[in-house]
Amino acid sequence: MERVLEQKFTIEYQYNVFFTKGLFSLGNNLFKNFLTVHSNPGFKQKILFVIDEGFMDAHPNLAEQIRNYFMESEDFILASEPLVIPGGEICKNDPTCLDNIIQAVDQYGIDRHSYIVGIGGGAILDLVGFAATISHRGIKHIRIPTTVLSQNDSGVGVKNSVNFKGKKNFLGTFAPPKAVFNDFEFLETLDERSWIAGVSEAIKVALIKDLSFYEWIENNAEKIKERNSSEMEDLIFRCADKHLEHIRNGDPFELGSSRPLDFGHWSAHKLEQMTDFEVLHGEAVSIGISIDVLYSYLIGNITREEAFRVVELMNKLGLPIYHPILDTEEARFILLSGLLDFQEHLGGKLTIVLLEKLGVGKDYHHLDYLLVLKTLDLLKNFCQDQNPVYEAS
Repeated sequence: MERVLEQKFTIEYQYNVFFTKGLFSLGNNLFKNFLTVHSNPGFKQKILFVIDEGFMDAHPNLAEQIRNYFMESEDFILASEPLVIPGGEICKNDPTCLDNIIQAVDQYGIDRHSYIVGIGGGAILDLVGFAATISHRGIKHIRIPTTVLSQNDSGVGVKNSVNFKGKKNFLGTFAPPKAVFNDFEFLETLDERSWIAGVSEAIKVALIKDLSFYEWIENNAEKIKERNSSEMEDLIFRCADKHLEHIRNGDPFELGSSRPLDFGHWSAHKLEQMTDFEVLHGEAVSIGISIDVLYSYLIGNITREEAFRVVELMNKLGLPIYHPILDTEEARFILLSGLLDFQEHLGGKLTIVLLEKLGVGKDYHHLDYLLVLKTLDLLKNFCQDQNPVYEAS
């Protein structure tokens, strides 16, 4: 005799992305008010801060600011001095970084009523989110992104991860943060590469979802490159909004095979590995977008003029569209193997988003290797004509 117990339930997720300046200034109560609303009356909840080492070096007074900010808090207590971790892809490749966070969770008694707060670029936020969600089966985490790319893209999403077995994001979880706080003042200390690199993610989402946003980026490219804060704040806000819209209306936990927000990423992830992560993620995405845009042209979806309109925008902003490591046949074969990695990460059939037209993405399940190689030749020739062939410093 067969018997079945049917189980079904729904969990609702909600989190806000706040935009502000001077988050830990004594006159800014945004962060305190959020914690108060989510407090547990009767006892003080602990907060563990994990901070990107590079960001800490650029903001040497940050630990003191945080201490002063929570000096008179009645509901929350700092668990310890901030835990400082090397930023960038290093922290996702080095198991010691993950171990250090888990050790702090154990040492300072960080429980499910506590918070782990990550401050830094996208890699640190990926790491902190992963550590939080595997500790005690899930500790609440808050993200405070400090780069353009993390404020407009990775930091506002629901994914957490570390790299493993030489593969990007091989270990990870889907776990939304309790909140995201974007402080525009934190962007002021970014170097030129990091300032511009994050713009590629805005171009990405605009190309597949919003032509008017793409045209806005074109019209404001010079101001963005010149570090005009008003235009950059608008870009970050609009890009973050598009990402959140996709998450709530699409496939937030990637149960299917399509990942529209990874337009341009199949080659970008591989290129990062090939250059030992000397190329920033946003720079690799810029090259990946250029490849997929030209491929979209070669299969007849968009015109040559439209394709090179995108390439020229990247070039105008100072974003790379090609890398000399791709000059050799062997390197190009390695890059193409990124398609298999991309498919393996999700499983199912290969699904790559290309442009159906500017502003609209479309899923494809096969790429012609010879056409991909042709796109690389086109990009290399463009760089030689323009004379800014990119080499990572």
